[in-house]
Amino acid sequence: MKKVSMTQAFKTIIWPRRNLVFIGLLLIIISQLAKLVLPMASKYLMDDVIAKKDFDMLWTLLTVISIAILVQSITSFLLTRILSVQAQYLISELRAQVQKKVLSLPISFFDNTKSGALVSRIMSDVEGVRNLIGTGLVQLVGGTITAIISLILLLRISWTMTVFVLIPVGVFGVVALKAFKYIRPIFRNRGKINEEVKGRLTETLSGVRVIKGFNAEAQENKAFEVGVDRLFQNVKKSLTATAIITSSSTFLLGIASTGIMGIGGYKIMIDEITIGEFLSFTLLLGFMIAPIVQMSNVGSQLTEALAGLDRTEELMNMPAEEDSEHRTINLDKPIGDITFENVSFSYEKDKEILHNISFDAAKGTVTALVGSSGSGKSTIAGLAATFLTPQSGMVTIDGKDLSKVQLSSYRQHLGVVLQDEFLFEGTIRENILFPKPQASEKQLQNAVKAAYVNEFTDRFDKGLDTLIGERGVKLSGGQRQRIAIARAILADPKIIILDEATSNLDTESESLIQESLSELMKGRTTFVIAHRLSTIRKADQILVIEEGKIAERGTHDALIEAQGRYFDLYTYQARI
Repeated sequence: MKKVSMTQAFKTIIWPRRNLVFIGLLLIIISQLAKLVLPMASKYLMDDVIAKKDFDMLWTLLTVISIAILVQSITSFLLTRILSVQAQYLISELRAQVQKKVLSLPISFFDNTKSGALVSRIMSDVEGVRNLIGTGLVQLVGGTITAIISLILLLRISWTMTVFVLIPVGVFGVVALKAFKYIRPIFRNRGKINEEVKGRLTETLSGVRVIKGFNAEAQENKAFEVGVDRLFQNVKKSLTATAIITSSSTFLLGIASTGIMGIGGYKIMIDEITIGEFLSFTLLLGFMIAPIVQMSNVGSQLTEALAGLDRTEELMNMPAEEDSEHRTINLDKPIGDITFENVSFSYEKDKEILHNISFDAAKGTVTALVGSSGSGKSTIAGLAATFLTPQSGMVTIDGKDLSKVQLSSYRQHLGVVLQDEFLFEGTIRENILFPKPQASEKQLQNAVKAAYVNEFTDRFDKGLDTLIGERGVKLSGGQRQRIAIARAILADPKIIILDEATSNLDTESESLIQESLSELMKGRTTFVIAHRLSTIRKADQILVIEEGKIAERGTHDALIEAQGRYFDLYTYQARI
Protein backbone atom coordinates (compact mmCIF):
# COMPACT_ATOMS: atom_id res chain seq x y z
CA MET A 1 0.00 0.00 0.00
CA LYS A 2 1.31 3.45 -0.93
CA LYS A 3 2.31 5.52 2.09
CA VAL A 4 1.25 9.10 2.72
CA SER A 5 4.41 11.23 2.89
CA MET A 6 4.90 14.21 5.16
CA THR A 7 5.06 16.34 1.99
CA GLN A 8 1.62 15.09 0.88
CA ALA A 9 0.22 15.69 4.37
CA PHE A 10 1.65 19.22 4.28
CA LYS A 11 0.08 19.95 0.88
CA THR A 12 -3.37 18.53 1.66
CA ILE A 13 -3.80 19.36 5.34
CA ILE A 14 -1.44 22.09 6.52
CA TRP A 15 -1.09 24.32 3.44
CA PRO A 16 -4.86 24.93 2.93
CA ARG A 17 -4.89 26.26 6.51
CA ARG A 18 -1.66 28.22 6.09
CA ASN A 19 -3.00 31.52 7.46
CA LEU A 20 -3.89 29.98 10.82
CA VAL A 21 -0.70 27.90 10.80
CA PHE A 22 1.46 30.99 10.16
CA ILE A 23 -0.24 32.82 13.03
CA GLY A 24 0.43 29.75 15.17
CA LEU A 25 4.08 29.67 14.10
CA LEU A 26 4.48 33.35 14.96
CA LEU A 27 3.04 32.70 18.41
CA ILE A 28 5.39 29.71 18.80
CA ILE A 29 8.43 31.87 17.96
CA ILE A 30 7.36 34.54 20.44
CA SER A 31 6.72 31.89 23.10
CA GLN A 32 10.10 30.20 22.56
CA LEU A 33 12.00 33.48 22.60
CA ALA A 34 10.26 34.37 25.88
CA LYS A 35 11.41 31.03 27.31
CA LEU A 36 15.05 31.87 26.60
CA VAL A 37 14.92 34.99 28.77
CA LEU A 38 15.39 33.00 32.00
CA PRO A 39 18.63 31.16 31.07
CA MET A 40 20.11 34.34 29.61
CA ALA A 41 19.14 36.33 32.72
CA SER A 42 20.84 33.77 34.98
CA LYS A 43 24.28 34.86 33.69
CA TYR A 44 23.64 38.48 34.63
CA LEU A 45 22.17 37.40 37.96
CA MET A 46 25.34 35.52 38.94
CA ASP A 47 28.06 37.70 37.32
CA ASP A 48 26.59 41.20 37.71
CA VAL A 49 23.74 41.37 40.22
CA ILE A 50 25.03 39.05 42.97
CA ALA A 51 28.74 39.66 42.41
CA LYS A 52 28.32 43.47 42.39
CA LYS A 53 25.27 43.59 44.71
CA ASP A 54 23.38 45.69 42.12
CA PHE A 55 19.81 45.97 43.53
CA ASP A 56 18.55 48.16 40.68
CA MET A 57 19.59 45.57 38.11
CA LEU A 58 17.93 42.86 40.24
CA TRP A 59 14.57 44.61 39.94
CA THR A 60 15.11 45.11 36.23
CA LEU A 61 15.88 41.40 35.78
CA LEU A 62 12.81 40.36 37.78
CA THR A 63 10.60 42.68 35.71
CA VAL A 64 11.96 41.32 32.42
CA ILE A 65 11.52 37.70 33.61
CA SER A 66 7.94 38.41 34.79
CA ILE A 67 7.06 39.94 31.42
CA ALA A 68 8.55 36.90 29.65
CA ILE A 69 6.45 34.53 31.81
CA LEU A 70 3.31 36.57 31.04
CA VAL A 71 4.08 36.44 27.31
CA GLN A 72 4.53 32.64 27.53
CA SER A 73 1.15 32.27 29.28
CA ILE A 74 -0.72 34.41 26.74
CA THR A 75 0.86 32.73 23.70
CA SER A 76 0.20 29.28 25.19
CA PHE A 77 -3.50 30.14 25.56
CA LEU A 78 -3.71 31.56 22.03
CA LEU A 79 -1.94 28.52 20.56
CA THR A 80 -4.47 26.19 22.17
CA ARG A 81 -7.33 28.41 21.07
CA ILE A 82 -6.14 28.66 17.47
CA LEU A 83 -4.30 25.44 16.58
CA SER A 84 -5.84 22.86 18.92
CA VAL A 85 -9.38 24.00 18.12
CA GLN A 86 -8.53 24.04 14.40
CA ALA A 87 -7.14 20.51 14.74
CA GLN A 88 -10.42 19.27 16.25
CA TYR A 89 -12.36 21.04 13.50
CA LEU A 90 -10.14 19.30 10.94
CA ILE A 91 -10.91 15.91 12.54
CA SER A 92 -14.66 16.54 12.33
CA GLU A 93 -14.28 17.72 8.72
CA LEU A 94 -12.25 14.64 7.75
CA ARG A 95 -14.74 12.32 9.45
CA ALA A 96 -17.55 13.89 7.44
CA GLN A 97 -15.54 13.47 4.21
CA VAL A 98 -14.69 9.83 4.97
CA GLN A 99 -18.32 9.02 5.88
CA LYS A 100 -19.49 10.69 2.67
CA LYS A 101 -16.97 8.64 0.70
CA VAL A 102 -18.01 5.40 2.42
CA LEU A 103 -21.67 5.96 1.53
CA SER A 104 -20.65 6.56 -2.10
CA LEU A 105 -19.04 3.10 -2.38
CA PRO A 106 -20.87 0.22 -4.09
CA ILE A 107 -22.95 -2.37 -2.24
CA SER A 108 -20.29 -5.03 -2.91
CA PHE A 109 -17.87 -3.11 -0.66
CA PHE A 110 -20.31 -3.29 2.27
CA ASP A 111 -20.96 -6.97 1.60
CA ASN A 112 -17.25 -7.62 2.24
CA THR A 113 -16.62 -5.15 5.09
CA LYS A 114 -17.86 -5.23 8.66
CA SER A 115 -19.81 -2.20 9.84
CA GLY A 116 -17.70 -2.01 13.02
CA ALA A 117 -14.54 -1.85 10.87
CA LEU A 118 -15.99 1.10 8.96
CA VAL A 119 -16.90 2.86 12.21
CA SER A 120 -13.26 2.46 13.28
CA ARG A 121 -12.04 3.95 10.01
CA ILE A 122 -14.39 6.91 10.15
CA MET A 123 -13.93 7.71 13.85
CA SER A 124 -10.43 6.50 14.83
CA ASP A 125 -8.12 6.67 11.81
CA VAL A 126 -8.44 10.44 11.40
CA GLU A 127 -7.81 11.17 15.11
CA GLY A 128 -4.05 11.40 14.62
CA VAL A 129 -4.24 14.38 12.24
CA ARG A 130 -4.65 16.66 15.25
CA ASN A 131 -0.90 16.23 15.67
CA LEU A 132 -0.27 17.69 12.21
CA ILE A 133 -2.09 20.92 13.01
CA GLY A 134 -2.29 20.96 16.82
CA THR A 135 0.07 19.89 19.58
CA GLY A 136 2.43 17.84 17.42
CA LEU A 137 3.16 20.74 15.06
CA VAL A 138 3.52 23.16 18.00
CA GLN A 139 6.02 20.91 19.75
CA LEU A 140 7.95 20.05 16.59
CA VAL A 141 8.36 23.60 15.26
CA GLY A 142 8.64 25.20 18.68
CA GLY A 143 11.20 22.62 19.78
CA THR A 144 13.22 23.09 16.59
CA ILE A 145 13.31 26.88 17.01
CA THR A 146 14.30 26.60 20.66
CA ALA A 147 17.02 24.03 19.90
CA ILE A 148 18.54 26.14 17.08
CA ILE A 149 18.59 29.39 19.10
CA SER A 150 19.95 27.56 22.14
CA LEU A 151 22.66 25.98 19.98
CA ILE A 152 23.78 29.39 18.69
CA LEU A 153 23.91 30.79 22.24
CA LEU A 154 25.76 27.70 23.49
CA LEU A 155 28.39 28.09 20.75
CA ARG A 156 28.92 31.68 21.81
CA ILE A 157 29.58 30.63 25.42
CA SER A 158 31.83 27.63 24.61
CA TRP A 159 32.14 25.90 21.25
CA THR A 160 34.19 23.03 22.70
CA MET A 161 31.51 22.08 25.27
CA THR A 162 28.80 22.45 22.59
CA VAL A 163 30.58 20.13 20.13
CA PHE A 164 31.01 17.56 22.93
CA VAL A 165 27.22 17.62 23.49
CA LEU A 166 26.36 17.33 19.78
CA ILE A 167 28.05 13.91 19.38
CA PRO A 168 25.63 11.93 21.65
CA VAL A 169 22.71 14.07 20.39
CA GLY A 170 23.58 13.03 16.80
CA VAL A 171 23.72 9.34 17.79
CA PHE A 172 20.32 9.71 19.47
CA GLY A 173 18.88 11.27 16.30
CA VAL A 174 19.99 8.27 14.20
CA VAL A 175 18.47 5.81 16.73
CA ALA A 176 15.18 7.76 16.76
CA LEU A 177 14.89 7.84 12.95
CA LYS A 178 15.46 4.07 12.74
CA ALA A 179 12.83 3.50 15.44
CA PHE A 180 10.22 5.68 13.70
CA LYS A 181 10.72 3.74 10.46
CA TYR A 182 10.06 0.54 12.43
CA ILE A 183 7.02 1.96 14.27
CA ARG A 184 5.00 3.25 11.30
CA PRO A 185 3.88 -0.16 9.92
CA ILE A 186 3.04 -1.18 13.50
CA PHE A 187 0.69 1.79 13.84
CA ARG A 188 -0.82 1.06 10.42
CA ASN A 189 -1.40 -2.57 11.40
CA ARG A 190 -2.92 -1.40 14.69
CA GLY A 191 -5.64 0.40 12.75
CA LYS A 192 -6.44 -2.82 10.90
CA ILE A 193 -6.58 -4.86 14.13
CA ASN A 194 -8.72 -2.16 15.73
CA GLU A 195 -11.27 -2.32 12.93
CA GLU A 196 -11.42 -6.13 13.11
CA VAL A 197 -11.95 -6.11 16.89
CA LYS A 198 -14.57 -3.36 16.69
CA GLY A 199 -16.26 -5.14 13.78
CA ARG A 200 -16.57 -8.37 15.78
CA LEU A 201 -17.76 -6.45 18.85
CA THR A 202 -20.45 -4.69 16.79
CA GLU A 203 -21.64 -8.05 15.45
CA THR A 204 -21.69 -9.52 18.95
CA LEU A 205 -23.82 -6.70 20.34
CA SER A 206 -26.17 -6.78 17.34
CA GLY A 207 -26.61 -10.55 17.59
CA VAL A 208 -26.95 -10.78 21.37
CA ARG A 209 -30.27 -12.65 21.13
CA VAL A 210 -28.73 -15.35 18.95
CA ILE A 211 -25.72 -15.59 21.28
CA LYS A 212 -27.88 -16.00 24.37
CA GLY A 213 -30.28 -18.30 22.55
CA PHE A 214 -27.44 -20.74 21.78
CA ASN A 215 -25.66 -20.21 25.12
CA ALA A 216 -22.63 -19.01 23.16
CA GLU A 217 -21.41 -16.25 25.51
CA ALA A 218 -18.19 -18.15 26.31
CA GLN A 219 -17.08 -18.52 22.68
CA GLU A 220 -17.85 -14.86 21.92
CA ASN A 221 -15.88 -13.81 25.00
CA LYS A 222 -12.99 -15.97 23.80
CA ALA A 223 -13.10 -14.46 20.29
CA PHE A 224 -13.03 -10.95 21.75
CA GLU A 225 -10.17 -11.86 24.12
CA VAL A 226 -8.13 -13.12 21.15
CA GLY A 227 -8.78 -9.82 19.33
CA VAL A 228 -7.80 -7.58 22.23
CA ASP A 229 -4.70 -9.72 22.83
CA ARG A 230 -3.62 -9.10 19.21
CA LEU A 231 -4.13 -5.41 19.87
CA PHE A 232 -2.05 -5.68 23.06
CA GLN A 233 0.78 -7.46 21.21
CA ASN A 234 0.80 -4.67 18.62
CA VAL A 235 0.88 -1.96 21.30
CA LYS A 236 3.67 -3.86 23.08
CA LYS A 237 5.81 -3.71 19.93
CA SER A 238 5.38 0.04 19.60
CA LEU A 239 6.05 0.54 23.33
CA THR A 240 9.27 -1.46 22.97
CA ALA A 241 10.46 0.80 20.16
CA THR A 242 9.44 3.90 22.12
CA ALA A 243 11.25 2.57 25.19
CA ILE A 244 14.44 2.14 23.13
CA ILE A 245 14.22 5.79 22.07
CA THR A 246 13.58 6.98 25.64
CA SER A 247 16.30 4.87 27.26
CA SER A 248 18.88 5.75 24.59
CA SER A 249 18.09 9.45 25.11
CA THR A 250 18.50 9.04 28.86
CA PHE A 251 21.86 7.25 28.44
CA LEU A 252 23.39 9.40 25.70
CA LEU A 253 22.23 12.73 27.10
CA GLY A 254 23.26 11.63 30.59
CA ILE A 255 26.78 11.06 29.29
CA ALA A 256 26.69 14.52 27.70
CA SER A 257 25.58 16.15 30.97
CA THR A 258 28.31 14.34 32.95
CA GLY A 259 30.95 15.43 30.44
CA ILE A 260 29.74 19.04 30.58
CA MET A 261 30.08 19.05 34.38
CA GLY A 262 33.71 17.96 34.07
CA ILE A 263 34.62 20.27 31.17
CA GLY A 264 32.69 23.21 32.65
CA GLY A 265 34.22 22.75 36.09
CA TYR A 266 37.69 22.66 34.56
CA LYS A 267 37.07 25.81 32.46
CA ILE A 268 35.77 27.72 35.53
CA MET A 269 38.86 26.73 37.53
CA ILE A 270 41.20 28.04 34.81
CA ASP A 271 39.03 31.19 34.45
CA GLU A 272 38.09 30.44 30.86
CA ILE A 273 34.36 30.93 31.66
CA THR A 274 32.54 32.50 34.60
CA ILE A 275 30.15 30.76 37.00
CA GLY A 276 27.32 32.78 35.46
CA GLU A 277 28.24 31.62 31.95
CA PHE A 278 28.41 28.00 33.14
CA LEU A 279 24.96 28.31 34.78
CA SER A 280 23.59 29.93 31.62
CA PHE A 281 25.20 27.17 29.49
CA THR A 282 23.65 24.45 31.69
CA LEU A 283 20.15 25.98 31.45
CA LEU A 284 20.47 26.59 27.70
CA LEU A 285 21.65 23.00 27.30
CA GLY A 286 18.40 21.88 28.90
CA PHE A 287 16.47 24.09 26.47
CA MET A 288 18.30 22.50 23.53
CA ILE A 289 18.11 18.89 24.70
CA ALA A 290 14.53 18.89 26.09
CA PRO A 291 12.93 19.63 22.68
CA ILE A 292 15.08 16.93 21.05
CA VAL A 293 13.90 14.36 23.60
CA GLN A 294 10.37 15.71 23.26
CA MET A 295 10.60 15.31 19.51
CA SER A 296 10.86 11.54 20.00
CA ASN A 297 7.35 11.69 21.45
CA VAL A 298 6.22 14.07 18.72
CA GLY A 299 7.76 11.73 16.14
CA SER A 300 5.63 8.87 17.46
CA GLN A 301 2.53 11.08 17.28
CA LEU A 302 3.29 12.18 13.72
CA THR A 303 4.10 8.59 12.70
CA GLU A 304 0.73 7.46 14.12
CA ALA A 305 -0.99 10.33 12.31
CA LEU A 306 0.60 9.38 8.98
CA ALA A 307 -0.29 5.70 9.52
CA GLY A 308 -3.94 6.72 10.05
CA LEU A 309 -3.77 8.89 6.94
CA ASP A 310 -2.40 5.90 5.00
CA ARG A 311 -5.57 3.95 5.77
CA THR A 312 -7.83 6.96 5.21
CA GLU A 313 -6.15 7.67 1.86
CA GLU A 314 -6.64 4.03 0.84
CA LEU A 315 -10.38 4.39 1.52
CA MET A 316 -10.68 7.79 -0.17
CA ASN A 317 -9.00 6.43 -3.35
CA MET A 318 -11.55 3.65 -3.79
CA PRO A 319 -13.74 4.13 -6.89
CA ALA A 320 -17.16 5.54 -6.02
CA GLU A 321 -20.36 3.85 -7.11
CA GLU A 322 -21.47 6.99 -8.96
CA ASP A 323 -19.02 7.17 -11.86
CA SER A 324 -19.55 10.69 -13.23
CA GLU A 325 -17.35 9.97 -16.26
CA HIS A 326 -19.47 7.07 -17.53
CA ARG A 327 -22.83 7.73 -15.84
CA THR A 328 -23.88 10.77 -17.85
CA ILE A 329 -27.59 10.10 -18.53
CA ASN A 330 -30.01 11.99 -16.31
CA LEU A 331 -33.51 10.50 -15.87
CA ASP A 332 -36.02 13.29 -15.58
CA LYS A 333 -39.43 11.61 -15.81
CA PRO A 334 -38.91 7.89 -16.43
CA ILE A 335 -41.70 5.82 -17.92
CA GLY A 336 -40.58 2.65 -16.19
CA ASP A 337 -39.93 0.12 -18.99
CA ILE A 338 -37.08 -2.14 -17.80
CA THR A 339 -35.38 -4.67 -20.05
CA PHE A 340 -32.72 -7.31 -19.37
CA GLU A 341 -30.71 -8.11 -22.52
CA ASN A 342 -28.45 -11.20 -22.28
CA VAL A 343 -27.36 -10.25 -18.76
CA SER A 344 -24.65 -12.31 -17.05
CA PHE A 345 -23.21 -11.64 -13.62
CA SER A 346 -20.71 -13.16 -11.20
CA TYR A 347 -19.64 -12.17 -7.68
CA GLU A 348 -16.36 -14.06 -8.07
CA LYS A 349 -14.21 -14.63 -11.13
CA ASP A 350 -15.14 -17.75 -13.11
CA LYS A 351 -18.22 -18.38 -10.90
CA GLU A 352 -21.09 -16.98 -12.94
CA ILE A 353 -24.39 -16.62 -11.06
CA LEU A 354 -26.59 -15.44 -13.96
CA HIS A 355 -26.31 -16.72 -17.54
CA ASN A 356 -27.70 -14.63 -20.42
CA ILE A 357 -30.91 -13.49 -18.71
CA SER A 358 -33.33 -11.68 -21.04
CA PHE A 359 -36.85 -10.40 -20.32
CA ASP A 360 -38.99 -7.25 -20.52
CA ALA A 361 -40.74 -5.63 -17.55
CA ALA A 362 -43.08 -3.07 -19.09
CA LYS A 363 -44.25 -0.02 -17.14
CA GLY A 364 -46.96 -0.75 -14.62
CA THR A 365 -46.45 -4.51 -14.75
CA VAL A 366 -45.57 -6.97 -11.99
CA THR A 367 -42.69 -9.38 -12.61
CA ALA A 368 -42.41 -12.17 -10.05
CA LEU A 369 -39.14 -14.03 -9.56
CA VAL A 370 -39.44 -17.55 -8.14
CA GLY A 371 -37.09 -20.46 -7.77
CA SER A 372 -35.01 -22.39 -5.29
CA SER A 373 -32.62 -20.72 -2.87
CA GLY A 374 -29.41 -19.50 -4.55
CA SER A 375 -30.88 -19.62 -8.04
CA GLY A 376 -30.20 -15.91 -8.71
CA LYS A 377 -33.50 -14.17 -7.87
CA SER A 378 -31.96 -11.59 -5.51
CA THR A 379 -29.14 -10.95 -7.98
CA ILE A 380 -31.68 -10.03 -10.67
CA ALA A 381 -33.43 -7.70 -8.20
CA GLY A 382 -30.04 -6.20 -7.26
CA LEU A 383 -29.32 -5.48 -10.92
CA ALA A 384 -32.72 -3.82 -11.33
CA ALA A 385 -32.01 -1.70 -8.23
CA THR A 386 -28.55 -0.71 -9.62
CA PHE A 387 -26.92 -2.26 -6.55
CA LEU A 388 -25.03 -4.46 -9.02
CA THR A 389 -23.75 -3.92 -12.58
CA PRO A 390 -23.78 -6.69 -15.24
CA GLN A 391 -20.46 -8.18 -16.32
CA SER A 392 -21.96 -8.66 -19.78
CA GLY A 393 -25.23 -7.79 -21.40
CA MET A 394 -27.32 -4.76 -20.49
CA VAL A 395 -30.13 -3.64 -18.23
CA THR A 396 -32.07 -0.71 -19.68
CA ILE A 397 -34.76 1.68 -18.50
CA ASP A 398 -36.85 3.25 -21.25
CA GLY A 399 -34.18 2.07 -23.70
CA LYS A 400 -31.31 3.76 -21.80
CA ASP A 401 -28.38 1.67 -20.53
CA LEU A 402 -28.80 1.60 -16.75
CA SER A 403 -25.01 1.42 -16.26
CA LYS A 404 -24.74 4.89 -17.86
CA VAL A 405 -27.62 6.49 -15.93
CA GLN A 406 -26.82 8.77 -12.99
CA LEU A 407 -27.65 6.70 -9.91
CA SER A 408 -29.26 9.53 -7.96
CA SER A 409 -31.60 10.36 -10.86
CA TYR A 410 -32.68 6.69 -11.04
CA ARG A 411 -32.90 5.87 -7.36
CA GLN A 412 -35.14 8.83 -6.57
CA HIS A 413 -37.76 6.88 -8.54
CA LEU A 414 -36.95 3.56 -6.82
CA GLY A 415 -38.62 1.96 -3.80
CA VAL A 416 -37.27 -1.14 -2.02
CA VAL A 417 -38.92 -3.34 0.61
CA LEU A 418 -36.66 -6.14 1.80
CA GLN A 419 -37.50 -9.38 3.58
CA ASP A 420 -35.32 -8.45 6.58
CA GLU A 421 -36.23 -4.78 6.53
CA PHE A 422 -33.93 -2.32 8.31
CA LEU A 423 -35.45 0.26 10.62
CA PHE A 424 -33.52 3.08 12.25
CA GLU A 425 -33.47 3.73 15.96
CA GLY A 426 -36.02 6.43 16.70
CA THR A 427 -39.79 6.75 16.33
CA ILE A 428 -42.21 5.08 13.94
CA ARG A 429 -42.93 8.51 12.43
CA GLU A 430 -39.23 9.16 11.71
CA ASN A 431 -38.84 5.78 10.00
CA ILE A 432 -41.84 6.27 7.70
CA LEU A 433 -40.74 9.82 6.85
CA PHE A 434 -37.19 8.66 6.05
CA PRO A 435 -37.46 8.89 2.21
CA LYS A 436 -39.37 12.21 2.38
CA PRO A 437 -38.61 14.11 5.62
CA GLN A 438 -40.58 17.15 4.39
CA ALA A 439 -43.76 15.18 3.57
CA SER A 440 -47.02 16.68 4.84
CA GLU A 441 -49.02 15.15 7.68
CA LYS A 442 -51.69 14.20 5.16
CA GLN A 443 -49.19 12.28 2.99
CA LEU A 444 -47.84 10.57 6.11
CA GLN A 445 -51.31 9.52 7.29
CA ASN A 446 -52.20 8.23 3.82
CA ALA A 447 -49.12 5.99 3.86
CA VAL A 448 -49.86 4.87 7.44
CA LYS A 449 -53.41 3.88 6.54
CA ALA A 450 -52.45 2.26 3.22
CA ALA A 451 -49.97 -0.04 5.00
CA TYR A 452 -52.32 -0.55 7.98
CA VAL A 453 -49.68 0.78 10.39
CA ASN A 454 -52.42 2.56 12.34
CA GLU A 455 -53.90 -0.87 13.10
CA PHE A 456 -51.22 -1.32 15.80
CA THR A 457 -50.02 2.26 16.47
CA ASP A 458 -53.51 3.24 17.64
CA ARG A 459 -52.93 0.88 20.58
CA PHE A 460 -49.66 2.61 21.57
CA ASP A 461 -49.78 5.47 24.07
CA LYS A 462 -47.55 7.65 21.88
CA GLY A 463 -48.88 6.39 18.53
CA LEU A 464 -46.51 7.22 15.68
CA ASP A 465 -44.09 8.86 18.14
CA THR A 466 -43.39 5.53 19.86
CA LEU A 467 -39.66 4.72 20.14
CA ILE A 468 -38.91 1.37 18.48
CA GLY A 469 -35.34 0.67 19.72
CA GLU A 470 -32.31 -0.35 17.67
CA ARG A 471 -33.40 -1.95 14.34
CA GLY A 472 -37.02 -1.84 15.60
CA VAL A 473 -36.35 -4.46 18.28
CA LYS A 474 -39.46 -3.46 20.26
CA LEU A 475 -41.80 -4.36 17.39
CA SER A 476 -42.90 -7.68 15.94
CA GLY A 477 -41.68 -8.80 12.50
CA GLY A 478 -45.04 -8.01 10.94
CA GLN A 479 -45.14 -4.53 12.48
CA ARG A 480 -41.65 -3.76 11.20
CA GLN A 481 -42.63 -4.94 7.73
CA ARG A 482 -45.71 -2.73 7.64
CA ILE A 483 -43.62 0.30 8.60
CA ALA A 484 -41.22 -0.57 5.76
CA ILE A 485 -44.13 -0.78 3.31
CA ALA A 486 -45.53 2.54 4.56
CA ARG A 487 -42.07 4.03 3.96
CA ALA A 488 -42.13 2.76 0.36
CA ILE A 489 -45.68 4.04 -0.19
CA LEU A 490 -44.67 7.51 1.03
CA ALA A 491 -41.68 7.53 -1.36
CA ASP A 492 -44.16 7.13 -4.27
CA PRO A 493 -41.63 5.41 -6.59
CA LYS A 494 -41.88 4.48 -10.29
CA ILE A 495 -40.04 1.18 -9.81
CA ILE A 496 -40.61 -1.08 -6.81
CA ILE A 497 -38.62 -4.08 -5.66
CA LEU A 498 -40.32 -6.31 -3.10
CA ASP A 499 -38.24 -9.08 -1.54
CA GLU A 500 -41.09 -11.18 -0.15
CA ALA A 501 -42.53 -8.12 1.55
CA THR A 502 -45.24 -10.12 3.31
CA SER A 503 -43.08 -12.97 4.59
CA ASN A 504 -43.06 -11.76 8.20
CA LEU A 505 -46.79 -11.17 8.45
CA ASP A 506 -49.45 -13.32 10.03
CA THR A 507 -52.38 -14.45 7.85
CA GLU A 508 -54.66 -11.56 8.88
CA SER A 509 -51.97 -8.91 8.38
CA GLU A 510 -50.93 -10.48 5.08
CA SER A 511 -54.39 -10.12 3.60
CA LEU A 512 -54.48 -6.44 4.66
CA ILE A 513 -51.03 -5.77 3.23
CA GLN A 514 -51.80 -7.53 -0.05
CA GLU A 515 -54.54 -4.96 -0.61
CA SER A 516 -52.20 -2.02 0.13
CA LEU A 517 -49.48 -3.52 -2.07
CA SER A 518 -51.98 -3.88 -4.91
CA GLU A 519 -52.67 -0.15 -4.62
CA LEU A 520 -48.95 0.62 -4.36
CA MET A 521 -48.10 -1.40 -7.48
CA LYS A 522 -50.73 0.22 -9.72
CA GLY A 523 -49.01 2.06 -12.58
CA ARG A 524 -45.56 1.14 -11.25
CA THR A 525 -43.01 -1.34 -12.57
CA THR A 526 -42.70 -3.97 -9.84
CA PHE A 527 -40.30 -6.82 -9.19
CA VAL A 528 -41.39 -9.33 -6.57
CA ILE A 529 -39.08 -11.99 -5.16
CA ALA A 530 -41.64 -14.55 -4.06
CA HIS A 531 -41.26 -17.43 -1.64
CA ARG A 532 -44.98 -17.78 -0.94
CA LEU A 533 -46.25 -18.50 -4.44
CA SER A 534 -49.84 -17.82 -3.39
CA THR A 535 -48.99 -14.11 -3.22
CA ILE A 536 -48.11 -13.73 -6.92
CA ARG A 537 -51.08 -15.30 -8.68
CA LYS A 538 -51.99 -11.92 -10.22
CA ALA A 539 -48.47 -11.12 -11.50
CA ASP A 540 -48.26 -10.12 -15.17
CA GLN A 541 -45.34 -12.49 -15.65
CA ILE A 542 -43.64 -15.08 -13.51
CA LEU A 543 -40.01 -15.97 -14.16
CA VAL A 544 -38.86 -19.32 -12.77
CA ILE A 545 -35.12 -18.96 -12.13
CA GLU A 546 -33.03 -22.10 -11.80
CA GLU A 547 -29.21 -22.18 -11.72
CA GLY A 548 -28.97 -18.62 -13.04
CA LYS A 549 -31.23 -19.18 -16.04
CA ILE A 550 -34.90 -18.58 -16.82
CA ALA A 551 -36.32 -22.09 -16.75
CA GLU A 552 -39.95 -21.01 -17.35
CA ARG A 553 -41.91 -17.83 -17.88
CA GLY A 554 -45.59 -16.96 -18.11
CA THR A 555 -48.67 -16.16 -16.04
CA HIS A 556 -49.71 -18.21 -13.04
CA ASP A 557 -52.47 -20.01 -14.94
CA ALA A 558 -50.28 -20.72 -17.96
CA LEU A 559 -47.46 -22.15 -15.83
CA ILE A 560 -49.85 -24.31 -13.82
CA GLU A 561 -51.30 -25.64 -17.06
CA ALA A 562 -47.78 -26.38 -18.38
CA GLN A 563 -47.14 -28.57 -15.29
CA GLY A 564 -43.41 -27.78 -15.25
CA ARG A 565 -41.07 -26.57 -12.53
CA TYR A 566 -43.48 -23.85 -11.32
CA PHE A 567 -46.30 -26.40 -11.08
CA ASP A 568 -44.08 -28.62 -8.89
CA LEU A 569 -43.14 -25.70 -6.59
CA TYR A 570 -46.73 -24.49 -6.30
CA THR A 571 -48.30 -27.86 -5.60
CA TYR A 572 -45.54 -28.69 -3.09
CA GLN A 573 -46.27 -25.49 -1.14
CA ALA A 574 -50.02 -26.12 -1.36
CA ARG A 575 -49.55 -29.53 0.28
CA ILE A 576 -47.51 -27.95 3.08
